[in-house]
Amino acid sequence: MKLIGPFSQIIPLTGLPLKGALQDAQLSVIEDGGVVTHEGKIVAVGDYNELRNEYSHALPVLIYGPAVLLPGFIDCHTHICFDGNRNRDYAMRIAGKTYLEIARAGGGIWDSVMKTRAADIETLRINTAERANRHLLEGVTTIEVKSGYGLSVAEEIKMLQAIRHAGEYTKATLIPTCLAAHMMPKDYTGTDYLQDVVENLLPVINCKRVDIFIEETAFSAEAALPYLLKAKELGFSLTVHADQFSSGGSAVAIAAGACSADHLEASDAADIARLAAADIVSVVLPGASLGLGMHYAPARKLLDAGACVAIASDWNPGSAPMGDLLLQAAVMSAAEKLSTAEVLAGLTFRAARALQLTNAGQLAAGFVADMQVYPTNDYRDLLYYQGKMKPSQVWKGGEKI
Repeated sequence: MKLIGPFSQIIPLTGLPLKGALQDAQLSVIEDGGVVTHEGKIVAVGDYNELRNEYSHALPVLIYGPAVLLPGFIDCHTHICFDGNRNRDYAMRIAGKTYLEIARAGGGIWDSVMKTRAADIETLRINTAERANRHLLEGVTTIEVKSGYGLSVAEEIKMLQAIRHAGEYTKATLIPTCLAAHMMPKDYTGTDYLQDVVENLLPVINCKRVDIFIEETAFSAEAALPYLLKAKELGFSLTVHADQFSSGGSAVAIAAGACSADHLEASDAADIARLAAADIVSVVLPGASLGLGMHYAPARKLLDAGACVAIASDWNPGSAPMGDLLLQAAVMSAAEKLSTAEVLAGLTFRAARALQLTNAGQLAAGFVADMQVYPTNDYRDLLYYQGKMKPSQVWKGGEKI
């Protein structure tokens, strides 16, 4: 058993509602606090001196200097398993070329598919673990990782195996998601790609989550709903790339009973009302907006309507190559006028809900001891410095990284 502290402030993210707007005054702030951990779990959180008296047998782990303790961040939407990059796409985009022009020139998702298919499983394992470890050092202790650059049964299996193997080379928790329905493969010769995925891929993968990209350049809402329902029948939990460039995907996500609808840049007033009323997490992806030079998802409107809003990086080689979760969230918060409480909730317990995690995203007894320490006396510095301040310490499962 360990007693870690004292911390200038502990922000446990407890006692807050899962849905709707939040004010900073609602945050619990424990001054001069400590945390007791045992076997990877949190035993107690509170005043350091009181904990020292109550748990006198615990091994003291002293924290010196200014220190704010937060739960580890949870990135509930990434594509960090890939090979190569798309710097040519980005250069063309900022020079004014459209998405279709870039695709016609050999860019876009298919470019990443070809590069990822050419990589062996060991290369993908190394790439994924390296990116996960960078995320971990920046305080992201749980990372969802999608396939989707294979787009065939064999190649999607390869990607999911690489993600599983990468989990052995990082302390971060990796949660794989099958995104075989990322786009229609250009080399597909059958008549029903989604049916092939359902019959020949989903029954054989070691993965519990399924995703689909609903968009004019990917799959229609009409095709997506039966696919998602079949995946649900097979025991998968669901998430959806929805409303990125056009409306319609979020309605399908709700109809299918998905855990989350992600992107939402094109969500209109009716979509926002439906998302707020449903038992679903609205995941906004500021990294994609920054990378594509487009407006942010309407996070402020979603929160004011009563939605559960999580914030994720969308780290991928095309639209969101930066992969800095806190920086992206901080920049979006200024544009969308999100409170510090709303941002921190979106990076922790609300993101945990998108992944159906019940013991992560808060500093409370019984929760996993995933924690991060920032070198400051005031938690508000995290967004004030717009993501430039990074953790000085990261703890995963009660062990210091």
